[in-house]
Amino acid sequence: MELKRVVVTGLGAITPIGSNVEETWTALCNGVSGAGPITHFDASKFKTQFACEVKDFDPLTIFEKKEVRKFDRYAQLAIKAAKDAVEDSAIDLETIDKNRVGVVFSAGIGGITTFEQEVGGYNPEVGPKFNPFFIPKMIGDIAAGHISMMYGFHGPNFGCVSACASSTHGLIDAFNLIRLGKANVIVAGGAEAAISVAGVGGFNSMHALSTRNDSPSTASRPFSASRDGFVMGEGAGALILEDLDHALARGAKIYAEVVGGGMSADAYHLTATHPEGLGAILVMKNALEDAGLSPEDVDYINVHGTSTPVGDISEQKAIKAVFGEHAYDLNISSTKSMTGHLLGAAGAVEALVCVKAVETDTVPPTINHEEGDNDPEIDYNLNFTFGEVQKRTVNVALSNTFGFGGHNGSIIVKKFVK
Repeated sequence: MELKRVVVTGLGAITPIGSNVEETWTALCNGVSGAGPITHFDASKFKTQFACEVKDFDPLTIFEKKEVRKFDRYAQLAIKAAKDAVEDSAIDLETIDKNRVGVVFSAGIGGITTFEQEVGGYNPEVGPKFNPFFIPKMIGDIAAGHISMMYGFHGPNFGCVSACASSTHGLIDAFNLIRLGKANVIVAGGAEAAISVAGVGGFNSMHALSTRNDSPSTASRPFSASRDGFVMGEGAGALILEDLDHALARGAKIYAEVVGGGMSADAYHLTATHPEGLGAILVMKNALEDAGLSPEDVDYINVHGTSTPVGDISEQKAIKAVFGEHAYDLNISSTKSMTGHLLGAAGAVEALVCVKAVETDTVPPTINHEEGDNDPEIDYNLNFTFGEVQKRTVNVALSNTFGFGGHNGSIIVKKFVK
C-alpha cells in the first residue's frame, strides 16, 4: 500500500504571548516572556504565585452568552485555535466531503477548573446538586467533539491523553490516519487550561514548579544551572493536516510537510525522565526512521526543555546520543522559556513553531540564560539559541514532548517540495 503524503495547510493558536499565530510567532522571535502573577485565583498562599496565562481572551467573541457556561476554559481555547486554523486553511465548508474530515484534539488534563467548581460546591448535608454540564465540560475529549459538531465533520474524532505528550501523540495519530487513507483532512491540536487551585497546588506538592516569585518573567530558564522547575502555561494550538493530493486539488497554501512521528516509553519512573535519556533516544530514532531521514538531515529541534533539573540534562544527553557530531551543527531551542509549559497543548503549539521555523528559516530563542549560569552536566558547545533569534536554513525540524508516566513523542516536519 502506498502511503499518502501529509501537509500542513492551516494554523491556529492562542497562547500566553499571543492571541493568534502571528502574534505568538512575533513574540517568540522577540524573546517575550508570557509569565506574570496569577490572576485566575488568589495564589498568595501558594509556593508558586505566577504562571503564563492567556491574556485578554473573551469567550463572548466566539460563543453566545447563553452558550459559554457549557464550555470549560480549555475547550474554549481549543475552539478558538481550531476556528483560526480552519479559516486559515481556506477550506470550502460548503463543498468539502465532511465524511472525510476528522478532528483529533487532545488534552493532558482537561476541565480541571470545572471539576474543582462542581466537587468543591458539594455539600454532604444538602446532598448532590451538580450542573448537568459538569461531565461533558470536564472530559478531555470534549474539545474534539465540540469542533466536529461546530463544522459537521464526520471523520475520525477523538482526543489523546498522555500527559504532556498528548497533543504530539494526537498529531501523529492524525498524520497516520491521513497517510493510510482514512481521512482527507484532520483538524489536529491540543488545549489546556490548568492554572487553577488544584493544578498549581498539585504540581507544587510535587516540587515540579518554579518558585521564583520575585521574577516570574525569568523563571523559565531551560539549560541554566539555576533552573528550579517549570512555569505552568495555558493555551491551544491547531494544525490542519491534509492529504497532499487533496490540498493540491483545491489550491491550498502549504506551510510544510509532516514526514514522520515516533513514540516510546521510558518505563522508568512516574514523573522523572530516564537519567540517560533512553526513552528520548528511542523516540527520536523512531521518528527519524519513520520519516526516512538520517540525523544529519535535521536542522532544528524544538526540545521538551521544561527547565526542570533532571529533564533538561537527560534530553541533551539524548540529543548527543542520537545526532553524534551533527548535534553541534543543530539549532536547539526551548520555546517553553517564553510560553511556559502548556502541558497537553505543548506538543501542538511546539509543532506549530517547527512549521513556522521551516516556513521562515528562523529559529526562535531560548531566553533567560545568563552568562556564567552554567550546569556542569550540560554541554554548552551545543547551540541552545540562547538570547536571540537566529536566521538559518531550516529544511527539517523535529519537536520533542515527554509526559509523566514516561510517554514520549517526536514529530518531524520539513519544507514542502512537490
